[in-house]
Amino acid sequence: MKIETITLNEKRNVTLTAMIQDVGGEFRGVSKRPAVFVIPGGGYMFCSDREADPIAFPYLKAGYDAFILRYSVKEDSVWPNPLNDYDQAMDYIKDKADEWNVITDKIAVIGFSAGGHLAGAAATMSKNRPAAAILGYAVLREDTTHEISPQGPSIIDAVDEKTCPCFLFATRTDNVVPIQNTLDMMSALNKFGTSFECHIYDYGPHGFSTGDTSIQAKSTLISERAKNWVSDSIGWLRDVLGDFDENGLTKPACKAHITDDGEQWLSLDCSLRRIFGNPEALKVLSDTITVMKKEIKPFSPEMTFDDMMLGVLGKMKMRDLLAERNIDVDRFDELDEKLSKIPNI
Repeated sequence: MKIETITLNEKRNVTLTAMIQDVGGEFRGVSKRPAVFVIPGGGYMFCSDREADPIAFPYLKAGYDAFILRYSVKEDSVWPNPLNDYDQAMDYIKDKADEWNVITDKIAVIGFSAGGHLAGAAATMSKNRPAAAILGYAVLREDTTHEISPQGPSIIDAVDEKTCPCFLFATRTDNVVPIQNTLDMMSALNKFGTSFECHIYDYGPHGFSTGDTSIQAKSTLISERAKNWVSDSIGWLRDVLGDFDENGLTKPACKAHITDDGEQWLSLDCSLRRIFGNPEALKVLSDTITVMKKEIKPFSPEMTFDDMMLGVLGKMKMRDLLAERNIDVDRFDELDEKLSKIPNI
């Protein structure tokens, strides 16, 4: 493994530490790697060492390259300096991607507390949005943000349809960053149908990092399960980014949004409302729709099949409804291929 520290801004003491693993050779099938981008906490006053290297290590073991950003703090942390630091670091990684064999569209940001605020900003408003975000006991609400960064933006208010999948974790008894930050973030992501997973542990302090006794004193009152966030988040990343196989990375098991309604092209993972509202889609799916009309009966005599598809069941993915009723399940790949050629308008 190659470890390199790059100074991005000497005046503000901004650095990027790159931990780059080998590819090829004994790592059969691995020609490029996904990566994690670690942003330590520290209230925008410092960058916590225990939320830096110790965070990177388990992801390195799981096969990811790791980058650690030590961003602008204290008087240099006036907004948007920290976000500019992030974008500069990501630009640097993209410039070095071929040399480092990094898959630039498979980089997940991981942030804690104030670093979680910066990671959330990366996910919602940066020039270089990550593919996924892991937010630990993160500062996300406007009121909490202004306690550490008077000019800093509300992350929750910035969530939009382009926000990447998020993994959230915190403890209910955190007395530094109120748990409402995490709860409101869940609601914001849900509003846009964005994929997320959340773990709120019953008790534990703020800033517990990995929860290991080498970092958190054994006498600290913290749920033994809180440390599970590390392994859970690695499993989640494999779901949303793909896992290693002999050909590189598999397709993600979990898409970024509940439906593909926001994608450029149609698919079976679009809602019935979106598909039935597209005349071209109705043509290529005509045989399947004929079967649907026979197999799926309206709920009442007054309701037509089209009323039901565009109304009650309109938000459901077509793939889910067909699978539930066992309609053309052996043709899913064929149907997806046809839909993938139709613009999603």
